[in-house]
Amino acid sequence: MRARVIQALILTLLALGLGVPQAHAQVVGGFDFARAEVSVTGLQVPWAMAFLPDGSALVSERNTGRVMRVRPGQTPAAVATISGVSASGESGLLGIAVSPSYAQDGWVYAYFTSTSGDNRLVRFQLTAPQTQPVIFSGVPSATIHDGGRIAFGPDGMLYVATGDAANTANAQNLNTPAGKILRMTPTGGVPSGNPFANSRVWSYGHRNVQGLAWDGQGRMYATEFGQNTTDEINQIVAGGNYGWPTCEGTCSNPSFRNPIVTWTTAQASPSGLAYANNTLFAAALRGQRLWAVPLTSSGGAGTPVAEFQSAYGRLRAVAVGPDGWLWVATSNRDGRGTPVAQDDRIVRVPPATTGTDTSPPTAPGSLTSPGTTATTASLSWTASTDNVGVTGYDVLRAPGTSGGTFTQVSTSATTSYTDTGLTANTSYRYQVRARDAAGNLSPVSNTATVTTSGSQSGGCTVAPTTQTDWGSGYVIQPVTVTNTGTTTLNGWTVRFTLPAGHTLTGSWNTTLTTAGQTITARSTGNNGTLAPGQSTSFGFQVRRPTPDNQVPSGYTCTSP
Repeated sequence: MRARVIQALILTLLALGLGVPQAHAQVVGGFDFARAEVSVTGLQVPWAMAFLPDGSALVSERNTGRVMRVRPGQTPAAVATISGVSASGESGLLGIAVSPSYAQDGWVYAYFTSTSGDNRLVRFQLTAPQTQPVIFSGVPSATIHDGGRIAFGPDGMLYVATGDAANTANAQNLNTPAGKILRMTPTGGVPSGNPFANSRVWSYGHRNVQGLAWDGQGRMYATEFGQNTTDEINQIVAGGNYGWPTCEGTCSNPSFRNPIVTWTTAQASPSGLAYANNTLFAAALRGQRLWAVPLTSSGGAGTPVAEFQSAYGRLRAVAVGPDGWLWVATSNRDGRGTPVAQDDRIVRVPPATTGTDTSPPTAPGSLTSPGTTATTASLSWTASTDNVGVTGYDVLRAPGTSGGTFTQVSTSATTSYTDTGLTANTSYRYQVRARDAAGNLSPVSNTATVTTSGSQSGGCTVAPTTQTDWGSGYVIQPVTVTNTGTTTLNGWTVRFTLPAGHTLTGSWNTTLTTAGQTITARSTGNNGTLAPGQSTSFGFQVRRPTPDNQVPSGYTCTSP
């Protein structure tokens, strides 16, 4: 009878989408899988992740063509939509990468299946996301085997993984970019050092590569989907032939390079790939697990270990964030999974506590709330210090102006955070603490008490986000305007106050007027009409005197 009760409980948990913790969860590859946490929810078929300098991640959504900006504990926000995406089967918006020189050039790269009938590569800047010049096109496309992973290598070159586009002959044909790993300059040109003259081809004989990573010695690795029997991880070398379609998995032909590790397709169907702590991490779709593959000194593979088995469903992307955590994205809404209400999700795994570092960071200082709305509270604080480096901050919240218990509501990789989903005309208290890579926690900061405003007139709300912040200025983006009414909104007006000495230097997706330090932002012709529940966004840039860490406050939204 007891066994039946336990079995029924497990089935109930699975039906609710809560998952059953793995009994063997452990420290693997330097990460503590026993402390994994769901940090982002509500994505629609995320395919790739790339990180911005402020610690937030850009996530491509395969079917919608949107590029989402995500932060742990916050609602994903669309920052761009790629034009001309054709999403069918496995095709759509696929890889995304951030320029290694992003702080100087601001370029974001995206690879997608186009309505023109090919796979192509564009780049754009978040300050003008609608401008998307094509830097490489003409990769054969199909509803399957489009490859799609893109990444900048240690050499600063852009690597692009392509599939055979359901034509096996493409893989061995050096005159087509399909079934290859390509190496090109950041502007799409042919760089010096490629193995074939006047060609972007770096390696060939690939069926469908969807994961790229480099180890600490600069050696390159790629995941590869097999056909019916064998999935692979390969060490990639310039000019290497990886055998498809003649060879699937390991074979005895000396013309082909064998994989360093293989699985059955039921165990893997590997997509995203990441490297940390002498370990490769491969996200498995059909296998519904994350494979941790230790590397040998020669670049071979030790014994792989599976984590997250059936815990979160199909896994598409994996990356090591600037916060030191391992980020893993699900793909349960891709037509082949069984989604739960929170899907698709990003799960984060913290670094393991080594026990050698016992010194906690200093407490964050000067916690303040620069602004509130009816449903949000913006927080900022001064950075903590640590003997080996702060990896992030925990945001704690308690109800009311006194009493109650502080509980962690989110994490932040930067010294600012916007708490959302609050109740109008309600008081909250906040504290922040820092953590380091060893898991040491700082003392908490001072307490900041905030009171949200009443329900905004006109049926709209506004939520600002600090995108970048430097000594003499900052960018506020996105400033998200949401129609909270029951009828269509035809125009909106947002007002806020700049701190003394701060001056506007630019804006986008809005028309701004100033009256002293009071700024009025109005909708433009293309973003003023919002259906109930629909959102839009705008942004602006400000110059300020130094030293000064203030940002605008007092945001309100009204509509006609």
